[in-house]
Amino acid sequence: MEELAMYHGAISKEQAERILGATGRDGSFLIRDSKTIPGSYCICVLCDQHVFTYRLFQVEGKVWKAETAPGVKERLFRNIQNLLAVYREPNQGIATPLQFPVNNDQAQCTKPCLPARKHIPC
Repeated sequence: MEELAMYHGAISKEQAERILGATGRDGSFLIRDSKTIPGSYCICVLCDQHVFTYRLFQVEGKVWKAETAPGVKERLFRNIQNLLAVYREPNQGIATPLQFPVNNDQAQCTKPCLPARKHIPC
């Protein structure tokens, strides 16, 4: 995960909200470590001034999956790049397509947090 520019490491949910809120663009997203499940990650995406959070897992150390909206069929991916490519398309079970990666070097932000809407607790 560390090789991805949009990976922000062990930042808090509130930090992710501030960073994404500063962009002001729906579809802005970043990846961070999950605070509640060691070894898993969260993808956070801005949509309608709210941050939606989805957990990312590596299953048996081989394939990746994302927890999406209830009722959406589970999909497995060989690598994280393939997962991200699919979720850049509309109607994949997340609030809005992943359009604008917020790279770790862009994470300077002073705006207040936006209200969060989490589908999956991270």
